[in-house]
Amino acid sequence: MQSQLEKLNREIIACRKCPRLVAWRGEVARVKRKAYIDQDYWGKPVPGFGDPQARVLVVGLAPGAHGSNRTGRQFTGDASGNFLFPALHRAGFANQPTAESRSDGLLLKDMYITASGRCAPPDNKPTPDELNNCQLYLEREIQVLSPKVIVCLGRIAFERILRIYSARNPAWKFGHGASFRLANGVWVLCSYHPSQQNTSTGKLTVRMFDDIWKKAKDLLDVSD
Repeated sequence: MQSQLEKLNREIIACRKCPRLVAWRGEVARVKRKAYIDQDYWGKPVPGFGDPQARVLVVGLAPGAHGSNRTGRQFTGDASGNFLFPALHRAGFANQPTAESRSDGLLLKDMYITASGRCAPPDNKPTPDELNNCQLYLEREIQVLSPKVIVCLGRIAFERILRIYSARNPAWKFGHGASFRLANGVWVLCSYHPSQQNTSTGKLTVRMFDDIWKKAKDLLDVSD
Protein backbone atom coordinates (compact mmCIF):
# COMPACT_ATOMS: atom_id res chain seq x y z
CA MET A 1 0.00 0.00 0.00
CA GLN A 2 2.79 2.41 0.90
CA SER A 3 4.63 1.62 -2.34
CA GLN A 4 1.44 2.27 -4.33
CA LEU A 5 1.04 5.68 -2.70
CA GLU A 6 4.70 6.51 -3.28
CA LYS A 7 4.36 5.62 -6.97
CA LEU A 8 1.20 7.71 -7.26
CA ASN A 9 2.83 10.65 -5.53
CA ARG A 10 5.72 10.57 -7.99
CA GLU A 11 3.19 10.78 -10.82
CA ILE A 12 1.41 13.69 -9.13
CA ILE A 13 4.64 15.63 -8.63
CA ALA A 14 5.55 15.20 -12.31
CA CYS A 15 2.10 16.29 -13.60
CA ARG A 16 1.92 19.15 -16.12
CA LYS A 17 -1.66 18.71 -17.35
CA CYS A 18 -2.81 22.28 -16.68
CA PRO A 19 -0.74 25.00 -18.45
CA ARG A 20 -2.27 27.86 -16.42
CA LEU A 21 -1.33 26.19 -13.13
CA VAL A 22 2.12 25.13 -14.30
CA ALA A 23 2.86 28.76 -15.16
CA TRP A 24 1.34 30.20 -11.98
CA ARG A 25 2.94 27.85 -9.47
CA GLY A 26 6.30 28.40 -11.15
CA GLU A 27 5.96 32.18 -11.13
CA VAL A 28 5.07 32.20 -7.43
CA ALA A 29 8.06 29.97 -6.70
CA ARG A 30 10.39 32.34 -8.57
CA VAL A 31 9.07 35.67 -7.29
CA LYS A 32 8.40 34.46 -3.71
CA ARG A 33 6.90 36.37 -0.82
CA LYS A 34 9.24 38.75 0.97
CA ALA A 35 8.96 36.81 4.23
CA TYR A 36 10.22 33.67 2.50
CA ILE A 37 12.67 35.24 0.04
CA ASP A 38 15.57 33.06 1.27
CA GLN A 39 13.60 29.81 1.01
CA ASP A 40 13.48 27.38 -1.89
CA TYR A 41 9.86 27.03 -2.96
CA TRP A 42 8.50 23.61 -3.90
CA GLY A 43 6.72 25.01 -6.96
CA LYS A 44 5.29 21.67 -8.13
CA PRO A 45 2.05 19.70 -7.64
CA VAL A 46 1.64 18.79 -3.97
CA PRO A 47 1.02 15.09 -3.22
CA GLY A 48 -1.01 13.68 -0.36
CA PHE A 49 0.65 12.49 2.84
CA GLY A 50 -0.08 10.57 5.99
CA ASP A 51 -0.65 7.08 7.32
CA PRO A 52 -0.76 4.49 4.49
CA GLN A 53 -3.13 2.45 6.70
CA ALA A 54 -5.44 5.43 7.25
CA ARG A 55 -9.15 4.90 7.68
CA VAL A 56 -9.81 8.68 7.55
CA LEU A 57 -9.18 10.62 4.36
CA VAL A 58 -9.18 14.42 4.56
CA VAL A 59 -9.80 16.30 1.30
CA GLY A 60 -9.05 20.00 0.98
CA LEU A 61 -9.28 22.41 -1.94
CA ALA A 62 -5.81 23.17 -3.35
CA PRO A 63 -2.34 24.26 -2.19
CA GLY A 64 -1.86 27.80 -0.99
CA ALA A 65 0.56 29.86 -3.09
CA HIS A 66 2.93 30.53 -0.20
CA GLY A 67 1.92 27.56 1.95
CA SER A 68 1.95 24.12 0.37
CA ASN A 69 3.34 25.50 -2.89
CA ARG A 70 6.32 26.64 -0.81
CA THR A 71 6.73 23.68 1.55
CA GLY A 72 5.58 20.81 -0.67
CA ARG A 73 3.23 19.29 1.91
CA GLN A 74 -0.51 19.68 2.25
CA PHE A 75 -1.65 22.44 4.67
CA THR A 76 1.95 23.06 5.76
CA GLY A 77 3.27 26.57 6.31
CA ASP A 78 0.09 28.65 6.13
CA ALA A 79 -2.79 29.89 8.25
CA SER A 80 -5.09 27.00 7.32
CA GLY A 81 -2.53 24.49 8.56
CA ASN A 82 -1.96 26.53 11.71
CA PHE A 83 -5.64 25.95 12.49
CA LEU A 84 -5.86 22.37 11.22
CA PHE A 85 -2.92 20.62 12.84
CA PRO A 86 -3.52 21.74 16.43
CA ALA A 87 -7.03 20.31 16.08
CA LEU A 88 -5.69 17.02 14.68
CA HIS A 89 -3.18 16.85 17.53
CA ARG A 90 -5.91 17.40 20.12
CA ALA A 91 -7.94 14.64 18.48
CA GLY A 92 -5.02 12.20 18.43
CA PHE A 93 -4.60 12.13 14.64
CA ALA A 94 -1.25 14.00 14.66
CA ASN A 95 1.83 13.59 16.83
CA GLN A 96 2.42 17.34 17.07
CA PRO A 97 0.36 20.54 16.69
CA THR A 98 2.66 22.31 14.23
CA ALA A 99 3.48 21.88 10.54
CA GLU A 100 6.31 23.98 9.13
CA SER A 101 8.21 21.84 6.62
CA ARG A 102 8.41 18.34 5.15
CA SER A 103 11.21 17.54 7.60
CA ASP A 104 9.58 18.77 10.83
CA GLY A 105 8.75 15.29 12.15
CA LEU A 106 4.98 15.54 11.73
CA LEU A 107 3.29 12.14 11.60
CA LEU A 108 -0.38 11.36 11.08
CA LYS A 109 -2.09 8.38 12.68
CA ASP A 110 -5.05 6.72 10.92
CA MET A 111 -5.33 9.74 8.60
CA TYR A 112 -4.23 10.74 5.10
CA ILE A 113 -4.52 14.33 3.87
CA THR A 114 -4.98 15.24 0.22
CA ALA A 115 -6.74 17.82 -1.95
CA SER A 116 -9.14 18.22 -4.86
CA GLY A 117 -6.49 20.17 -6.80
CA ARG A 118 -2.75 19.61 -6.51
CA CYS A 119 -1.36 22.90 -7.83
CA ALA A 120 -1.66 26.36 -6.34
CA PRO A 121 -4.27 28.25 -8.45
CA PRO A 122 -4.50 32.02 -9.00
CA ASP A 123 -6.87 33.60 -6.45
CA ASN A 124 -7.16 30.13 -4.86
CA LYS A 125 -9.73 29.19 -7.52
CA PRO A 126 -9.05 26.14 -9.69
CA THR A 127 -11.29 25.86 -12.74
CA PRO A 128 -13.67 22.90 -13.22
CA ASP A 129 -11.42 21.54 -15.98
CA GLU A 130 -8.38 21.74 -13.70
CA LEU A 131 -10.23 19.89 -10.96
CA ASN A 132 -11.31 17.28 -13.50
CA ASN A 133 -7.68 16.79 -14.52
CA CYS A 134 -6.79 16.13 -10.88
CA GLN A 135 -9.74 13.87 -10.12
CA LEU A 136 -8.03 10.67 -11.26
CA TYR A 137 -5.34 11.16 -8.61
CA LEU A 138 -7.96 11.46 -5.88
CA GLU A 139 -9.79 8.42 -7.22
CA ARG A 140 -6.60 6.39 -7.09
CA GLU A 141 -5.85 7.49 -3.53
CA ILE A 142 -9.31 6.31 -2.54
CA GLN A 143 -8.76 2.98 -4.29
CA VAL A 144 -5.48 2.41 -2.47
CA LEU A 145 -6.60 3.56 0.97
CA SER A 146 -10.24 2.33 1.02
CA PRO A 147 -11.11 4.92 3.69
CA LYS A 148 -14.03 4.44 6.07
CA VAL A 149 -14.56 8.18 6.62
CA ILE A 150 -13.89 11.03 4.17
CA VAL A 151 -13.77 14.51 5.71
CA CYS A 152 -14.45 17.19 3.11
CA LEU A 153 -12.99 20.58 3.99
CA GLY A 154 -15.25 22.89 2.01
CA ARG A 155 -18.01 22.58 -0.55
CA ILE A 156 -15.76 21.93 -3.54
CA ALA A 157 -14.19 18.90 -1.86
CA PHE A 158 -17.66 17.63 -0.94
CA GLU A 159 -18.97 17.99 -4.48
CA ARG A 160 -15.85 16.31 -5.88
CA ILE A 161 -16.27 13.29 -3.59
CA LEU A 162 -19.94 12.92 -4.52
CA ARG A 163 -18.94 13.07 -8.17
CA ILE A 164 -16.30 10.35 -7.72
CA TYR A 165 -18.80 8.06 -6.02
CA SER A 166 -21.62 9.00 -8.43
CA ALA A 167 -23.74 9.86 -5.40
CA ARG A 168 -26.78 11.81 -6.58
CA ASN A 169 -29.05 12.04 -3.56
CA PRO A 170 -30.73 15.48 -3.84
CA ALA A 171 -31.17 15.59 -0.06
CA TRP A 172 -27.41 15.65 0.49
CA LYS A 173 -26.41 19.27 0.95
CA PHE A 174 -23.10 20.67 2.16
CA GLY A 175 -23.22 22.02 5.70
CA HIS A 176 -20.77 22.10 8.56
CA GLY A 177 -21.08 18.86 10.50
CA ALA A 178 -23.39 17.20 7.97
CA SER A 179 -22.65 13.52 7.34
CA PHE A 180 -23.91 11.03 4.79
CA ARG A 181 -23.32 7.33 4.27
CA LEU A 182 -22.62 6.18 0.74
CA ALA A 183 -24.01 2.97 -0.71
CA ASN A 184 -20.70 1.19 -0.09
CA GLY A 185 -20.76 2.14 3.60
CA VAL A 186 -18.21 4.98 3.43
CA TRP A 187 -19.10 8.02 5.53
CA VAL A 188 -18.75 11.52 4.09
CA LEU A 189 -18.39 14.26 6.72
CA CYS A 190 -18.53 17.97 5.86
CA SER A 191 -16.62 20.81 7.48
CA TYR A 192 -16.03 24.43 6.67
CA HIS A 193 -12.54 24.86 5.28
CA PRO A 194 -10.04 26.13 7.91
CA SER A 195 -9.12 29.09 5.72
CA GLN A 196 -8.16 32.32 7.42
CA GLN A 197 -11.29 33.88 5.94
CA ASN A 198 -13.45 31.40 7.87
CA THR A 199 -11.45 31.25 11.10
CA SER A 200 -10.80 34.98 11.49
CA THR A 201 -14.49 35.82 11.05
CA GLY A 202 -15.72 33.16 13.47
CA LYS A 203 -17.50 31.18 10.79
CA LEU A 204 -15.33 28.28 11.90
CA THR A 205 -14.34 28.22 15.57
CA VAL A 206 -11.94 25.95 17.45
CA ARG A 207 -14.83 24.19 19.14
CA MET A 208 -16.69 23.66 15.86
CA PHE A 209 -13.55 22.17 14.31
CA ASP A 210 -12.83 19.94 17.30
CA ASP A 211 -16.36 18.60 17.00
CA ILE A 212 -15.63 17.51 13.41
CA TRP A 213 -12.71 15.30 14.44
CA LYS A 214 -14.67 13.86 17.34
CA LYS A 215 -17.48 13.03 14.93
CA ALA A 216 -14.98 11.45 12.50
CA LYS A 217 -13.89 9.12 15.31
CA ASP A 218 -17.51 8.35 16.18
CA LEU A 219 -18.20 7.46 12.53
CA LEU A 220 -15.22 5.12 12.53
CA ASP A 221 -16.78 3.30 15.47
CA VAL A 222 -20.02 2.96 13.53
CA SER A 223 -18.12 1.65 10.51
CA ASP A 224 -16.27 -1.09 12.42
